Amino acid sequence: MQTLIILLLTGTSVFMILLVLIQRGKGGGLAGAFGGMGGQSAFGTKAGDTFTKITVVTAILWFVLCVAALKMFSDGTGSGIRVGEGRSGMLSPGQSPGEAVDPNPVPVSIPAPPTE
Repeated sequence: MQTLIILLLTGTSVFMILLVLIQRGKGGGLAGAFGGMGGQSAFGTKAGDTFTKITVVTAILWFVLCVAALKMFSDGTGSGIRVGEGRSGMLSPGQSPGEAVDPNPVPVSIPAPPTE
């Protein structure tokens, strides 16, 4: 199921990028400055309205898929950083995820180098 969500999200993202790229701009924009098609459309005069509607529907679908992926991939604990796991929120080497963390660790002293 997770693979399906990832594939749908990726496909929707690529489709939306392509839709935005083929849309005709409302103004001339930079396309006219560099010799582009400017105000002409290769798909006809009503293509702008159709592409806009398809883009809106695709964006809504993409948003719904993002929320579904967030719900599916979250482990129910909220953020990855929890209080009491140290300064960085990461586990210490050799510590298992369910193991308690000492809130007052013993500081490690480093001996000074010998003087000559």
